[in-house]
Amino acid sequence: MRPPADPSNRHKPSGSFKHWLLEGMPDPAGRKRHGAQRTQAAKDHKPQSWWKVMCLTGVDYFSTLGYQPAIAALAAGMVSPLATIVLVAVTLLGALPVYRRVASESPRGEGSIAMLEKLLPRWGGKLFVLALLGFAATDFMITMTLSAADASAHAVENPFAPEWMHGQEVAITLALIAGLGIVFLRGFKEAINVAVLLVGAFLLLNAVVVVVGLFHVASEAHVVTDWWVALNQQHGNPLVMIGIALLVFPKLALGLSGFETGVAVMPQIKGEPDDTEEHPAGRIRGAHKLLTTAALIMSAFLVASSFITTFLIPAAEFEAGGKANGRALAYLAHQYLGDAFGTAYDISTIAILWFAGASAMAGLLNLVPRYLPRFGMAPSWTRAVRPLVLLFTAIAFLVTIVFEADVEAQGGAYATGVLVLMTSASIAVTLSAKRRRQRVKTLAFGAVALVFSYTTVANVVERPDGIRIAAMFILGIVVVSFASRIRRSFELRATHIKMDEQALEFTAANDEGPIRMIAHEPKRAGVERYREKLEHAQQANHLPVDCNALFIEVIVDDSSDFEQELLVEGKHRHGFRVLEVHSNNVPNTLAAVLLHIRDVTGLMPHIYFRWTEGNPIANLSKFLFFGEGEIAPVTREVLREAEPDVTRRPWVHVG
Repeated sequence: MRPPADPSNRHKPSGSFKHWLLEGMPDPAGRKRHGAQRTQAAKDHKPQSWWKVMCLTGVDYFSTLGYQPAIAALAAGMVSPLATIVLVAVTLLGALPVYRRVASESPRGEGSIAMLEKLLPRWGGKLFVLALLGFAATDFMITMTLSAADASAHAVENPFAPEWMHGQEVAITLALIAGLGIVFLRGFKEAINVAVLLVGAFLLLNAVVVVVGLFHVASEAHVVTDWWVALNQQHGNPLVMIGIALLVFPKLALGLSGFETGVAVMPQIKGEPDDTEEHPAGRIRGAHKLLTTAALIMSAFLVASSFITTFLIPAAEFEAGGKANGRALAYLAHQYLGDAFGTAYDISTIAILWFAGASAMAGLLNLVPRYLPRFGMAPSWTRAVRPLVLLFTAIAFLVTIVFEADVEAQGGAYATGVLVLMTSASIAVTLSAKRRRQRVKTLAFGAVALVFSYTTVANVVERPDGIRIAAMFILGIVVVSFASRIRRSFELRATHIKMDEQALEFTAANDEGPIRMIAHEPKRAGVERYREKLEHAQQANHLPVDCNALFIEVIVDDSSDFEQELLVEGKHRHGFRVLEVHSNNVPNTLAAVLLHIRDVTGLMPHIYFRWTEGNPIANLSKFLFFGEGEIAPVTREVLREAEPDVTRRPWVHVG
């Protein structure tokens, strides 16, 4: 018996550059490439204490202090402190409980998108997930570009910056993004240790600025009274002030970023010794501590910074071209602590904003391989890290050039992505609580979902550019996804195949001649139909009467799925031997089972079909969307692509 060829050798990339680029990528059937090393993420993965992992997500969450106070002051004016208090209330009473629940239900970092995917199966669920991935891509991509743009603003506005840097914000931003891409191409090693250092230094410097700012507010009490008088002159009634704070709250939504990343990094959290993969209780407790501590720290800084920046910085400085535009706390650092300390603050801010892009890149590298390849809606190379890094870096370049590295111009798109994800998370936990019949939690989470829904709609109405940008990401993902699905239609989709004892006995019965199998539609399981199929195969293909043929049936469950583990079960029906398989499609499954039987038994399978009735184009559409249709020719094509050696390819007969 000829030994089966190693299928992974057929997919081994030729050339050292291609091998490096696609390192660690499994082949279309889910097998690891021959000789490939583990991906860099797998090599570098080592669970850490929750507070260290908090710093990894904190480079995204805490870094918003670099620009959030300035954006809040520009958007809300004198009402900024009240609007920030509303933001903090929504954070602690809404976002935090929602994401603690998300962490409990997705301890492997799947997040709310996976929760909703389970609630919405088949094609509807896939399309909904693609839309959410579009908003997630908006969130993470704009995080990279906005953070890099704000880092360049801090660099240019520093008094020690050379003259040639002024007006070069786009070039500096592109250089920062390119540096980020290079880091990921080399491997994102020791990311958590770097994050701990950056976050620790950044929070310490911010604490100094906030304390000094509060001291100046206390020593110059007139700034508070001046603010209160001006506020009353503009708005008068306190209820009106609160109403305005509620109305402008959506503009401050940037301060809510970081929760999705906090859940995505959960696999990095060290659990307890008694944790299991099914119930990692220690990891979940660590995630709860991470989310709660980060929210409390950020809330304290947001409230304090909103007061001191409103009281101590002239409103004109927040406008475009002003020294506090996009860098309010940096303005105070230079104003009250001198240029030396201010420069240290700028360097710290630039570093953490740059590393916030790393957190966003890590989120994208976690999301895309988790969903799109599994749906068959991405090219096979998206399973490898480095091609994705190059793709995301190129997109970040394009976004930066289009927006001219303007922080304010990208704020709407960023807020839209953040708010849609938070809305979907609140809806997911509401549905989860309802399914578990937790009435009080259902009402509470439902109220949070309404708040986030209002905030999202208000943000879209106020800044429609955000939804337009998100729509472009969604359209791009949908078009690429379906093009990839069509292109990958002839791949083997089975990630693993197992045959039960009865199926193994059926295939082992013919230990000398070929294994003859007749494809049969499971919907027609009457005895006459089996007999008619057998007689037709004998007449059309001149099979001997005692050929001992098997029937094989594929039951299509969810045709929207792409990859799947297969279980082949042997059954007796009306005196005939039948191999039954549940799958997401017919021809690819038949091809995978035929190759598996060849490799297990060492015998060549022959499969017999009837031509499919109907229009060929209509049948092809049925195959693409429902997993049926043109069975015989597609099965043969899948086998041809999977097994180039014609002498080892299972035979397909059509009569």
